[in-house]
Amino acid sequence: MPEKSATAFRTIGEVAAELGLPQHRLRYWESRFPDLRPVTRAGQRRYYRPEDVALVRRIHQLLSQQGYTVRGVQNLLATERGKPVVAAAENPLLRIRAMLADALAADGR
Repeated sequence: MPEKSATAFRTIGEVAAELGLPQHRLRYWESRFPDLRPVTRAGQRRYYRPEDVALVRRIHQLLSQQGYTVRGVQNLLATERGKPVVAAAENPLLRIRAMLADALAADGR
């Protein structure tokens, strides 16, 4: 099979094989990283643009080689695109979680 050009769209299988990742991990990352939105065609087939492939490579490198967590990569990408990261004090769920942790700590648990 001839090599695709650098500007060609790639299927999820091609991207997964190129990076040595399972396809389900790429689908999971699509749900976690709003910038990762491959083009979908008939039958919900995903086609990754060159910029999508570059983002997948970056996410993979940050998670597997640099030791970031998914949340850490989300925060890093959000700050890079200029969107402020929601602080715990501004997020009601994180504020409630912090209050519960404080209550448990005061209770000796």
